[in-house]
Amino acid sequence: MASVVPMEAPICLVENRDRKLTVNPKALQILTSIDKPMVVVAIVGLYRTGKSYLMNRLAGKNSGFALGATVQSETKGIWMWCVLHPLKQDHILVLLDTEGLGDVEKGDSMNDSWIFSLAILLSSTFVYNSMNTINHQALEQMHYVTELTELIKIKSSPKAAREDSAEFVGFFPDFVWAVRDFTLELKIDGCPITSDQYLENALKLIKGNHPKVERSNLPRECIRKFFPKRKCFIFDCPIYDKKLLTCLQNVQESQLEPAFKSQTDNFCSYIFSNAKPKILSGGIMVNGNRLGRLLETYVKTISSGDVPCLENAVLSLAQIENSAAVQKAAQHYMEQMALKVDFPTETLQDLLKVHTECEKEALSIFMKHSFKDENQKFQKELVQILETKKDDFIHKNEEISTKYCQTQLDHLSQSLREAISKGTFSVSGGYNLYKKKKDEIINNYRQVPRKGLKADEVLQRSLQSLAVTEDSILQTDQALTEQEKALQAEQFKREAAEKEKLLLKQKQIEMQQNMEAQQRTFEENIIQLKRKMEEERYKILEEQNRILDSKLKEQKRLLEEGFHEKAEEMNTQMENLQKQMREAEDKKSSWWSSALDIFSIGLMVVLPGARELIGVGLNALNRFFK
Repeated sequence: MASVVPMEAPICLVENRDRKLTVNPKALQILTSIDKPMVVVAIVGLYRTGKSYLMNRLAGKNSGFALGATVQSETKGIWMWCVLHPLKQDHILVLLDTEGLGDVEKGDSMNDSWIFSLAILLSSTFVYNSMNTINHQALEQMHYVTELTELIKIKSSPKAAREDSAEFVGFFPDFVWAVRDFTLELKIDGCPITSDQYLENALKLIKGNHPKVERSNLPRECIRKFFPKRKCFIFDCPIYDKKLLTCLQNVQESQLEPAFKSQTDNFCSYIFSNAKPKILSGGIMVNGNRLGRLLETYVKTISSGDVPCLENAVLSLAQIENSAAVQKAAQHYMEQMALKVDFPTETLQDLLKVHTECEKEALSIFMKHSFKDENQKFQKELVQILETKKDDFIHKNEEISTKYCQTQLDHLSQSLREAISKGTFSVSGGYNLYKKKKDEIINNYRQVPRKGLKADEVLQRSLQSLAVTEDSILQTDQALTEQEKALQAEQFKREAAEKEKLLLKQKQIEMQQNMEAQQRTFEENIIQLKRKMEEERYKILEEQNRILDSKLKEQKRLLEEGFHEKAEEMNTQMENLQKQMREAEDKKSSWWSSALDIFSIGLMVVLPGARELIGVGLNALNRFFK
């Protein structure tokens, strides 16, 4: 990242050759390596209108994007420049400079339409750059905006296609119109107006039913409908010396017209302060990797002759991102467990405590980086992976403990085995000598620190391996009566049985502890899933409210302009949207219960220890989360 951002110069992101669009692999690699949120500003307009100069200024440079000084278009395709955002910490400002629209050398207007559409799809702020004034001709040159519903689909279903135009506002960027070499006075009926008022006045609909009037109104209607947040900047001529104008990148700031310099500073200040990070539907923050993957999908779709579908592109991205989120979360779990577990642990509970902590962190990482995980497919995959990794750590913990305990016990009992081999205890009174030596070894073994949870089991298995030898020493000891031998043998069996019972109880405790850990896993997954779903639902509701608010404002304006029929048509759209919002709120509880049930059933396979909680306590848990 440090070597790539900030970039020293722009690079071609989308190449336009032989009327075909392709993604530049080198630029894509730069883009996908950036994991920070992105403020994406794209500029579009007729060729030779000074788009590149504004983008260079946003980058804090006088040069970078090719300016050109002839009637030939310089920028081909889409060029990208990633710089550190001057105001938003840990954000990247991505500047996209597009080739000029209407270039006579291309001979294919469809190519322009795709460049225009890609700029819309990729940006969070879309700048349209034009010359002189916003008049009938300038609006006609914005005919690309009238084609967007034919070039972009919001949803994949045929039924939804008819409703796309009403939903575009929820997906489209903010709109800025930059008018260059503006020479008119900002006045209406002799009264001073702002540049924003100038734009809104230009977007007023013309009354009449003539086809020519309808054609004139179409770009106005589309801009108003698709871009509810609009801003306008006017720029004087930067410099009146034509010789200097042809090499603007070499002109000193002191040589620029003061008004132009001030206007440019205001434009940059507005973009830096108001341009939002790129966000997908549902509040999904876009970083470089996500933007790059979306671009690949869009260009691939366009190249195949199809129309880009936002829903399909996001779902395709979700598959890639969610899979990566699973790996990122699992990797974090592995690293933290390896760092925090001090092998061997004295009890299983010690290890499970660390597991619960690391699992919670891993799940949080997954939730942060995943989105649109339908039926929680990837979350269940993560649960399965973490459960397997947990079992691996448990097995490793047991192995380390067993190996260490066995090594210590072998070392401590070496002298005992040597004495047995020499027949030291095959004498009268040998059994008591043997017991004394054995007890000494056991006492020394118990003093060994950090043996781990397999200490008693290893000791018991070792004692069992000596049972035949011990019985032989007992039976051959002439100093003991038969009754004493029988009593000693009975005591040995009783002690062995008691120790086996204790080992069995320990196993049962460990099984219970593992079940409880699985129950905690289940509960934590439900808690974090619920939280994420609530956040997503809130963001969707926010989007719907913004769409509804924009439609209300547009309806009010239509009424003020006297277009009552068009205003009435918007009622149906708003009523449908309000109905959807009410239904979503009414179905909240039942929807959550259904999602919880489906997810819980899936977890039962992965977490058999949580079945009791799932089967018996699910209703209570559900009530708790309402």
